[in-house]
This record gives sequence, structure tokens and C-alpha cells, in this order.
Amino acid sequence: MLVFHSLKEKGVVLMDDKLLENYARLIVRAGINLQAGQYLVINSPIECAPFTRRIARIAYAEGAKDVIVNWKDELFSRLRFLHAPESVFEEFPQWQKDFYLSYMREGAAFLSIAAADPELLKDVDPDRVAKAQRTANVALKEYRGNLMNNQNVWCVISVPTESWAKRVFPGVAPPEASMKLWRAIAAAVRADTDDPIAAWIKHKERLKKSTEFLNEHKFKFLQYKNSLGTDLQIELPADHVWLGGAEHSGRGIEFIANLPTEEVFTLSQKEGVQGTVVASKPLQYNGSLIEQFSLTFKDGKIVDFQAKKGADILKRLIETDEGSHYLGEVALVPHNSPISNANILFYNTLFDENASCHLAIGKAYPVCLKNGTNLSPEALAQSGVNDSLVHEDFMIGTADLSITGITADGKEIPVFIEGNFAF
Repeated sequence: MLVFHSLKEKGVVLMDDKLLENYARLIVRAGINLQAGQYLVINSPIECAPFTRRIARIAYAEGAKDVIVNWKDELFSRLRFLHAPESVFEEFPQWQKDFYLSYMREGAAFLSIAAADPELLKDVDPDRVAKAQRTANVALKEYRGNLMNNQNVWCVISVPTESWAKRVFPGVAPPEASMKLWRAIAAAVRADTDDPIAAWIKHKERLKKSTEFLNEHKFKFLQYKNSLGTDLQIELPADHVWLGGAEHSGRGIEFIANLPTEEVFTLSQKEGVQGTVVASKPLQYNGSLIEQFSLTFKDGKIVDFQAKKGADILKRLIETDEGSHYLGEVALVPHNSPISNANILFYNTLFDENASCHLAIGKAYPVCLKNGTNLSPEALAQSGVNDSLVHEDFMIGTADLSITGITADGKEIPVFIEGNFAF
């Protein structure tokens, strides 16, 4: 195991240099699996600049044609939401759209660093945030659809920032909070092992065994129940496919879309969801928190919802478009898994969704339907594949969650017992 030592560079607390190198190499070699001569586009908060530069250095050493960094400044974003004219949130610059589409068409790999303050925009008018989000989603629909179809390699990772670390560890001084968050991230992505890439090869094999079990049984329904009040039945399309761990791009390049990942996932039949599901963790969405909420479905559609905090934010999410009234993803994560066992509420979906079974409001992954990437939007819709401008995961897993798989001939098979896989 590696030893942790504190380093500091321009205000950002970093970890042992060997660990940082392990993590960055894991991202480049396994996460995006960069190919020689390929562009790499990185969406990075400016607070993560030291680690972003490290990734870029390794990418160039691996033969990147070029590395392009799209810097994000969340404090400026907050200032803009508070003070800019309302009209700017109804516009999306053509040059930004062209930026993503041009690199997409060049076969670039896309890496995003998710490290936002979970309550950055809590004092901002949610209508302004929702309007800006919708405008961007409409403008970038082709680009985002391309990534959800795995036509380009993509990966989402995280790096601690002081504001985020303070939210995760509120009673801890900022430097130590950042160190604690670094430790948690390193453990979650297996960067604290002597050979992270070898550790991921073993992990991908474990996830593969779960997908093989689920794909062999071809369940028609999944029935969820727990003590929070979840009582939900989800219908799965006849040709659904369970995925997990490694995926493959349109050019056949293996990559890992999320570092970390503990999930296996598929899609729901758009109009086949019935009952109520209760969230087990807060949802960080657009700089605000939605807490203690539930959704009720009838014929796939959300017909009622409750939330102790952030109900107005949840309402705007659900009302983004027609597809945001339906589910798009079904994901299974055992309660007895590394991130769950860390017992940390990250306030970051990348981590919290990998500590808990979850569902996603909105767009489904076409790759989760047999031959789905080759079907037209009309054919996907006819197969029950939901489409939307949004795809937002929320967590529902608990220690007492039971999930029963029901086959087309009515046979019931336990999938989860007491929060964990039954097989």
C-alpha cells in the first residue's frame, strides 16, 4: 500500500506524488484509454488545475495529438447567475457548440472532472438555473447523445476542492478536509494500490459476473421494496442489456465511463414503471440539494412527488421536458461495497450513486438495448427507450432493500436480499 503525505500547490491540497501519478495514469490508460494521435478534451474546474496539468502531461507522453482544457470557474458561474440579464440564459454561444461538435467529430476523448460545491447556487433563483441548463442541453443534444451512445470515449472523475471538501467534512479544518477527501477518492478508485490498473482488471471481472447473471435471466420486471416506503415495479424492455465496468466506443476502444464505478445498469421500459420510490440520499442538482424526496409513478410517468428540501428544484427537473417525467436508467449497487462501506455522504453523484442502487430521471442509454446504437430515434421510442434533455441519477439503495426479478413466464428469482446481490 502507498503511504500518504501532504503536498500543497497553489492552494490546492494534494496527496503523495506516487499516488497522484497512479491516479492520473489510471485515468489516461484505463479510464479514457487514450490512443496515439487522439485529441483529449478535459472539462476542469480551475481549482483542479495542478492535477489537470498532470493528466495532460501523461496524455502527451501517451501520444495525444493535443490536450484541450475547457476551464470552469464555479464562483464566476454563481456571480453570473446572480447578476447577469435574464436573456443570457436563453442563449448558448455558437462557438461553444462548435467546440464540442468539432472535437467530437475528430474522435476526441472527453474527460470531465466533477468537483462542484453542492450548494453553490442555493441562493440563486432556480428558474434562472433551470433555463440555462435547458438552453445548454438543447444546444448540445447531438454531442451528449453521441457520448451516451458511446460513439466517443468519455470518462468522469473527481478531484477534491476546498469548498467541496468542507461540505463533506464540515467539522474539519479545510486542509485536513481536503486530505480526508483525497484519501476517500483514492480508495474509491483503487489508486491507493500498488497496481491500480491490475486492480481494475479484477474489478471489471467481478462486475462482468453480475451482468452475466442478469443478462442470462432476461427479467421482465424488477420489484423493489424497503422500509423507507419504496414499493416499485419496473418493467424492462424485451431486448434490454445489462452493462457494467468497461464499455466500448464506436471504434471498439474499451474505456471506463466513471471512475469510480460499482454499478451494473440497464434501462427501463418507458411506460412500465408503477408505484413509489423513496430516495435514500440527497441529490445534488445544479448547485442545490434535494433531500428526503419520493416519486410516484403510474404507467411509467411521475404523477406525484414529495421533498422535504428542494421541492421547487425537483419540480423543475421533472418538468424539463416530456421525457423527464419518466425513468431512463436502472442501476444496481450492493450495499456491501467499498464506497458504501466508507460511510461518507459525498454530495457528489459520481460517488453517491456508486454507494447505492439508483435510478435516473430522463434519457436512457441506447447501448442498453440490443442493437440500440444502430436504431433511429423513432425505432428507439417504439422499443420503449426514453429520450430527454436530462439524465439525472438519484439514490434509492438501503441495507434492507429487496429486489425480486420476475421472468416473462412469471418465475420469481431473488436479485437483492438485505441490500446485497442474492447470487
